[in-house]
Amino acid sequence: MATTAEPISPSNTKLGWIGTGVMGSSMCSHLLKAGYTVTVFTRTQSKAQSLLSMGAHWVDSPRSVAAQSDFVFSIVGYPSDVRHVILDPTTGALSGLRPGGVLVDMTTSDPSLAEEIHAAANSAGCFSVDAPVSGGDRGARSASLSIFTGGEQSVVTRLTPLFDLLGRVYYMGGPGKGQFCKLGNQVTIASTMVGLCEGLIFAHKAGLDLSSYLNAISTGAAGSKSLDLYGARILDRDFEAGFYVNHFVKDLGICLRECQNMGLALPGLALAQQLYLSLKAHGEGDLGTQALVLALERLNNISLDPTKSDSKVEKEV
Repeated sequence: MATTAEPISPSNTKLGWIGTGVMGSSMCSHLLKAGYTVTVFTRTQSKAQSLLSMGAHWVDSPRSVAAQSDFVFSIVGYPSDVRHVILDPTTGALSGLRPGGVLVDMTTSDPSLAEEIHAAANSAGCFSVDAPVSGGDRGARSASLSIFTGGEQSVVTRLTPLFDLLGRVYYMGGPGKGQFCKLGNQVTIASTMVGLCEGLIFAHKAGLDLSSYLNAISTGAAGSKSLDLYGARILDRDFEAGFYVNHFVKDLGICLRECQNMGLALPGLALAQQLYLSLKAHGEGDLGTQALVLALERLNNISLDPTKSDSKVEKEV
């Protein structure tokens, strides 16, 4: 392991990676391309095959990952998964990490869990950083993610050479503050996605050409990252997940619990969460967040699908 005075580099640093889903696989690949030795764990070995073909080594538990690593990154689905892969006393990463090692959880999770992991790591002579990301699958592939970090600033600074391979890092404060920043990010995205989809529904009903409409508003005050990333996908009926509805519902649920703890009323957040829950109820949880338009189409008994007329939708219903 590199000493605290020695910069991190492939020659002195071994990395571990837990979770190879839509985001994790692309993110880990950038570390491999930079020349780092990476040990990976995922519940299904075949899902790590693309990384193994690039030179990664697969092991059968998070503990085994940590035993061979100086820095262990995790990006999994739910807070319960985070707790299991990091804190499980038998198989968790912390149980296998050497003193001085660093845990970096990039899952969007509970701020209180980030604080718990930080305390447990400190007790074991290790370090922990919560570092959830924003930018979706495209940001993961292009290494242009926004990385929101919480923990000791000196540890985050030390990790910067690794974060720079994934995107741009922002230090938000102590343990859990990275998670709080990501939750605020999700609050903003939720209402922005509602606005994007409602605008499309409105423009469709008004008889506008939707491609021309998106092109027109994208350069004005209505322009947004969500419009750039998802506007064309919605028109193309491309609902493949860059970020799963199921995971977004999880994120918004965490946001609402934190709002309750803070005594905050955020009605836009609550509305967005209900609309996304309706997608889950229709079996659409594995679609991407842009599938929100489907909920609004059903609500208004219309379809933006150019192969269907609104009268045909009414007959089908």
